[in-house]
Amino acid sequence: MLTNQVLLGMFGGQEIIIILIIVLLLFGGTKIPQLMRGLGRGMNEFKKAKDGFYDDEDDNKKNNDKSKNPSKDSKDNK
Repeated sequence: MLTNQVLLGMFGGQEIIIILIIVLLLFGGTKIPQLMRGLGRGMNEFKKAKDGFYDDEDDNKKNNDKSKNPSKDSKDNK
């Protein structure tokens, strides 16, 4: 009984093909690569922003550690 309910909610091969044909008709062959490129760029920006957030936290920790324990190089430069 439970497996029948799960299978009813999933798309089959024919449904996916019909959806792809509708998308192709709506957007055309030239717009789809542009849309995918934009989606890829958006995903890359998201990953960079996420990684940058963690990098910024690490940089802040390192800067705080340096300010607490200044190295000999910083004394020589003054």
